[in-house]
Amino acid sequence: MFSKASKTKQTTTKNGSATAEKKGGLSVINADLRVTGDLISESDVQVDGSVNGDIRTRTLTIGQNGEVRGEIVAEKIRICGTVVGQVRARDVSLADTARMIGDILHESLSIEPGAHIEGHCRRIEGVSDEGGLTVIQAGQVVAANVKKENK
Repeated sequence: MFSKASKTKQTTTKNGSATAEKKGGLSVINADLRVTGDLISESDVQVDGSVNGDIRTRTLTIGQNGEVRGEIVAEKIRICGTVVGQVRARDVSLADTARMIGDILHESLSIEPGAHIEGHCRRIEGVSDEGGLTVIQAGQVVAANVKKENK
């Protein structure tokens, strides 16, 4: 009666084995929620609260009262709130209420009048196809595709 369609898609690999691939909807960090730690999602994420850690997702929206302190890697990012840290995405959009402190590595960048940016903006081809971090010091890329150690 109250069933939902499954969001799991079955795929077959080259060797013939079947794997389940989940594609979720939207995950929301509400305004009264503070998260300490890294977030990894294959779906879309909206941050209206506070995240102290790295975020890796497909699409990220940071609301006007949202705050992220850490590295962000995504396909598409819309910033309306505060980000302190490096941002890497194909498409980055800063609203007039955005406060960005850190470097932006992008393929496409749009900035509305009134947005606050402290850092470097650098156009890079295929930024989200890389699996690791990009280390920037004094505005120069000193290491690319650096993998984080799992503890």
